[in-house]
Amino acid sequence: MAVTVYSTHTCPYCIMAKDYLKQSKVSFNDVFVDDDYDKAEEMIQKSGQTGVPVLDINGKIIVGFNREAIKKALGLK
Repeated sequence: MAVTVYSTHTCPYCIMAKDYLKQSKVSFNDVFVDDDYDKAEEMIQKSGQTGVPVLDINGKIIVGFNREAIKKALGLK
């Protein structure tokens, strides 16, 4: 399963999303868009949004920390 979290260093919802993934034992790529302009552009192309976090779970894009949407995309109960 491919999971990428686009975030910034100061975003509290990004931290919550990453903590949730860690608690669920899901490995993920952690991309800081405030450090990498190209990755920021990639995130905007995928989500149509400039806000973070953006999660890409096997191609399903979730904007913001939405626990239920993340659970569903991961197939968790």
